[in-house]
Order: sequence, then C-alpha cells, then structure tokens
Amino acid sequence: QFSGFAQSAASCWSVWSVNLCCGLSDCPPLGLETLKIDDFQLHASTMQRYGLGAHRGRLNIQAGLYEDDLYDGGWCAGRNDPLQWFEVDARRLTKFTGVITQGRSSLWSSDWVTSYRVLVSNDSHTWVTLKNGSRDLLFIGNKEKEIPVLNTFPKSVVARYIRINPRSWYSGGSICMRVEILGCPMPDPNNYYHRRNEITTTDNLDFKHHSYKEMRQLMKVVNEMCPNITRIYNIGKSYNGQKLYAIEISDNPGEHELGEPEFRYTAGSHGNEVLGRELLLLLMQFLCQEYLSGNPRIRHLVEETRIHLLPSVNPDGHDKAAEAGSELSGWSLGRWSQDGLDIHHNFPDLNAILWEAESRKWVPRKFHNHHIPIPEWYLSKNATVAMETRALLGWMEKIPFVLGGNLQGGELVVTFSYDRTRPHGVMREATPTPDDPVFRWLAFSYASTHRLMTDAGRRVCHTQDFAKEDGTINGASWHTAAGSMNDFSYLHTNCFELSMYVGCDKFPHESELPEEWENNRESLIVFMEQVHRGIKGVVRDLQGRGIANAIISVEGINHDIRTAADGDYWRLLNPGEYRVTVRAEGYAMSSKVCEVGYAMGATRCSFTLTRSNLSRIKEIMEKFNKQPINLRHPPRRPRQRRLGT
Repeated sequence: QFSGFAQSAASCWSVWSVNLCCGLSDCPPLGLETLKIDDFQLHASTMQRYGLGAHRGRLNIQAGLYEDDLYDGGWCAGRNDPLQWFEVDARRLTKFTGVITQGRSSLWSSDWVTSYRVLVSNDSHTWVTLKNGSRDLLFIGNKEKEIPVLNTFPKSVVARYIRINPRSWYSGGSICMRVEILGCPMPDPNNYYHRRNEITTTDNLDFKHHSYKEMRQLMKVVNEMCPNITRIYNIGKSYNGQKLYAIEISDNPGEHELGEPEFRYTAGSHGNEVLGRELLLLLMQFLCQEYLSGNPRIRHLVEETRIHLLPSVNPDGHDKAAEAGSELSGWSLGRWSQDGLDIHHNFPDLNAILWEAESRKWVPRKFHNHHIPIPEWYLSKNATVAMETRALLGWMEKIPFVLGGNLQGGELVVTFSYDRTRPHGVMREATPTPDDPVFRWLAFSYASTHRLMTDAGRRVCHTQDFAKEDGTINGASWHTAAGSMNDFSYLHTNCFELSMYVGCDKFPHESELPEEWENNRESLIVFMEQVHRGIKGVVRDLQGRGIANAIISVEGINHDIRTAADGDYWRLLNPGEYRVTVRAEGYAMSSKVCEVGYAMGATRCSFTLTRSNLSRIKEIMEKFNKQPINLRHPPRRPRQRRLGT
C-alpha cells in the first residue's frame, strides 16, 4: 500500500525538468535555507561586515544575541543605493520560478527591502532583467522583517545565475535581506550535479507532508499492513479537539511485558517544526516494512522493546504552519499551542524544588532525589497548563518509559538535561545531572550516526558550531529554560529524555524529505537500541510476587529510579561495575554488584527481598488486634515507691 505513495513521489521527481509539479509555485527551493546551496555560491555587491555577508542571506537564518556578531541575521549591503545586489549561482542551468524574501533577523535593528528587480545570467557578466513587456518588473518586497513574502515570475526563466537588485527599503533601516530562490534544475547529462550534492534513498516510503487527516490515514495503513505488531491509540486531545494519536510497535501490542523496556519518540510539540513529525511517520512505515521482510535487526528491536511513536503533539500549531506552507510559515508561526503556550516548556519546574531541598540538606533523608511530586498548584484547574501538556503528563504517568527522544527542528544538535541553569550565588551556571555520563553517551549515539551532526566541515545552521562539540550539548549551556519536558521526565519519572534537533530547516520542502530521512534514519534506530544498555531485573518477595515502587539506588549516582507495577525495572548505565541497592517499604534492604558490559543488551540484576523485622512484628500485632509496638520509644514503667515513704 505504500508503493502507490512512493511511485507518485518518484514520478514527480522525474518530470521536474520537463513539467512543473510537486512544489511551491511549481518548483522547489534551491536550498539556501537547508544549506544545500553552499556559501561560495552566494555573492553580493557589498556588505556592511563579514557577519552580514552574502553567506548570511538565507531564509529564516537567525542572528546572534549581540550586534556585530560574527553570525548575524542576513545580508546587509555596505551602501544604501539602487546599485546593490545579492546573487545566487545555481551551478547549472535552472528554471527559476520565484523568489521569497525576509528582512534581517535582529533584536536591535529594523531592516528590510520593500521592492526589488530580478536579473538572470548564464555567465555572470551579461545580465537580463525580468520584464513585463518593455518595462522592468518591480517586485513588492517586505513590510516588516519576519514574515516571508513570495513573488512568482509571470514566466519561468532558464539561467545559471540569478540576482536580486533592491530598489527601495525601509526608511529607518538599511538594505538587508534573507532569501530563498525557487527553481527546477534542468537535465544534467554528465550527472555532475547529482554526484556532488544529492542523496537518493532506496526506501519505498510515503515522502510527503501529511495533513492531520492524511496522518491518521497513514497510521491506519501501517496498522493494516502490520496488525500483529501495531496498535493505534490516543493520549488526549488538543485545544481545538484534535486527538493526539500514537502508534505502538511491539510483538504484543497493548500489553506491558515483564522485563521489556518501554521507549517513546515524540515530535511536533512546536507545531511549525514539521520535519520531526514526518520522520516519525516515515519511521513507523519503515519498521513495519522491515519487520515483514525479516530484517533481523528490526525484528529483534520490535520483539524486545515496546515502542511508542507520537508524531504530532501540537496538531493545532501544525495546521497554522501548514496553511502558510513550508517556505512561508517563517520561524515561529504555529510554534505554540492554540492558547499560546510553549508545550515543551510548559511542565512544572521540579529543578527548583530539588535544588531548594538540597540546599536545606533534606536529600536524601527528608526528600527523594527522584520521582519528585508535582506541585498542587500546577494540578489545579486555574494553572496555565496546555491541554496537550496535561495529555503528555497522563501518558508519562501511565506507562513506565525508560528512554525517550523528542524531535525538534531549526538546528543540528542533540541536547540533554538539565535544561535549566542552577542558581549559584549571584551567578547562574549550567548543572549536569548525576547521570551526565549516561546522557552524554545517549546524545552521542544519535549525533555520531547522523550524516551531518558531527561533520566538522558542515556549515553552521545559524550561530553555533555544535559539530565542534560532537553534535551534542547540555541544554542549559545552550539556552536555559525552566519546566522542560526533558527535566520533568528525568525528575518525576524513570525516563531519560533528550531533544534531537534534526535539521536546520524546521519545515523543509517536500522534495527534501528523502534526504532528511537518509540523514536521520540510522540515528533514529541506534538511539532506540540504547534502551537496552545498563541493567534490568525484577524485584520480588519470597512468594515470587513483584514489588512495585521499590527504590533502585546505584552507588556513586545521586539519582534513583523505581520499579514498575509488576516489580520490573530498567536502569540505564554506561559499561562498568556498580553496587546496586534496593529498598522497599516493609522489606529488608538488599545490595549486590552488577556488571555492565560493552555488548548491547542490559545485564540482568534481579532481587528477592525479605520482610523486615519491624514489618513482621506489625503484622503479628495487627493479627491479634493489638497495637504495634513502638520500638523507638517503649513505654516507661511506673516508678515504685519505697516502703516507708
């Protein structure tokens, strides 16, 4: 059933150079925003400084926090006159069909172009201006700096080079632009361009952007193809009443199997970050197909893991972004929930509660370092909590997830907790979790297998070169924020959660999806496999019954986890030897040494607990309807008076 989708997409690719189909205004973007166009393909007449050079004139590129930053928010001409131009070398004959422009991204300046001409050339020396009859065409540009404006050409024009010549600009600012060019590459007999720039995929998947209805239909198709390993369910509703659909992929869907870890991927908490949503829709197709074809790696993963994929946390926001389109939604349209909340940072701030308890020396005697309770005010009806966030909370409470990844967009990096800086006197500093080595390994497992994240030669998306840091970073070291899903997951549940920023372009054109899938496919699978790293086991009593909520402590790591309802647990750990201690109310403490090897597969480390002496005494006393003996404060005997007194 997937073949029809794939054939449709393939036919569209094959006719781009002859007929125009499958894209915004007939042709797709050349790739200034996605970095498919290299810096050396961009030129300009002049520039104010290097940080505002032609290489920064890319649609939706974001500026640094400060003026005069090396990475600023657009191309700005060195002079304000009608002789300035911004040029793109397509490196081959291309059928140009339109231009999209923005102003400069800046917290401090207001700069944009209000009108411009377009010129084309085959040799970069002789230029022809696009005309309307005998008059030069004058295109209307931007009215402010953020909302993209599309201008399509009355007729497509074939050339190698294209120039934008600003004719007027905002009176209070300078000539500054961010640009995307729409164009269809012409046939390339020598296949030179294809060898240099393009990646093809052999996976027969549905490479398209899906509306909410199409997403539901695709999930249904996957379920019908693989009914024995899939189950569709919903975790709640959005503000506009759209159900938040998830799909489970497991050899026994609908059941938690003793000892089998639970894994989750979520995407689209920011509705305009659409690439993650489409990657999860592609992943569910891929897992189904590969399982049916007998791929041993995928079969083992599905049979040993309960996988949950939630592709659209914020369908309301996605609808807004999709209505504008992949190139015209800008940087933020559809990011928030319908009631204006950032779902990913809408969780209770448990960091502050834990750090306050630590400063008062309450941990661990008076306050646990894990499963920190949600404050009562947050659970009240009057709290500013999105419906989507409440749905995620219920989902996370219900299922004992071990590992999770939320797919985001606009960068190429993996971030890990903590996402909030810790107060330190008058300063604030990034704080690693007690499990920092494990988080770093988990982040690196995704980044190192991504095609671009750790490539030292790749171009920076916006302002930071994460490739120098192995494509990973502590969240608070990048930008601090309270109430993140990642920190909440770590501090309130057993789940280690990371954020994967899967592409520079939040909402890439449909034609980019096959390449983005190839960039991320191996990473998506490798990260899921990490749920089987560390130790696992079952905590039972002498009768063989599982003990729920038993506390699992690892010596030297100040963060505990708890057993699930059936007494099973999973503790993510890097290779090494660990002393593990188990405590449960009414039972004697038990410890043993567990060794984690380098081979994939969690080490079994189970415990059988005996009842504590105090709990036995209480049971006996209660059995005979007597009050339990208070061993700490035994009743005093009355003093006997001496004879004769």
